[in-house]
Amino acid sequence: MSSDKDPANPTRGSLRLAPTAADVEIEKAKLPRQFVNFTFYRARPEWRLLSAGDKQRCREEFVKTVDEFRSSLLIHSYSTIGLRTNVDFMIWRIGYELDPIQEMTARLNKTEMAKYIEPSVSFLSMTKRSMYIDKDNPEHDEDRLHIIPGKSQYLFVYPFVKTREWYSRSAEQRQEMMEEHIRIGMKYRSVKLHTTYSFGLDDQEFVVAFETDYPSDFLDLVQELRETKASSYTLRDTPMFTCRQRTISECLEALG
Repeated sequence: MSSDKDPANPTRGSLRLAPTAADVEIEKAKLPRQFVNFTFYRARPEWRLLSAGDKQRCREEFVKTVDEFRSSLLIHSYSTIGLRTNVDFMIWRIGYELDPIQEMTARLNKTEMAKYIEPSVSFLSMTKRSMYIDKDNPEHDEDRLHIIPGKSQYLFVYPFVKTREWYSRSAEQRQEMMEEHIRIGMKYRSVKLHTTYSFGLDDQEFVVAFETDYPSDFLDLVQELRETKASSYTLRDTPMFTCRQRTISECLEALG
């Protein structure tokens, strides 16, 4: 039992000293980073030739397999039916290790459903603290170490690659250009950005995902960002996928 007279206790009574900014940064550095995977699937024409009973059995097995991995991964599913012709649904997976992502994929490949769907696009990335800070809002958490997904009805996903010239600019020049990006983004409060990093992990440098309930706000945001100085250093930001959040059962039901 300590008291306010205990010389070994640096605090006064029950009061504790507030952590310094350096202490907060040290604690953030200890947080484990996350692996992030977006896998898009499309149905083969043979799927629509199956009987209703066979389709139901395939869907149930696939859903059960996905659900078995929810204890080790954050999993969200999205339908792209009618929004693109080359993909039908997407599974967004987030975890602290690659193993469960691979194990889940291997298990799904063994299901009966795997005969009738195929992955058409996949993006792999990791979370990482951003190099660019929001000077207009110092309380804004920009470390991007952890993603809490699935809070909005729509998700917009695309790979992103900067030009080599971008990396030849000084840190101060890049920060100045990104400040313009940040100011524009702050105008669209309904749109939440998730930026993850793919350097050495996949073909792109970043995977950018925007969540919102209002697609029109996202459209206006992207159009305004096209006019920024930093936009001239974009090498590639396609293909872009518009996704509508649905349960995995609803995604499979929409296949027909």
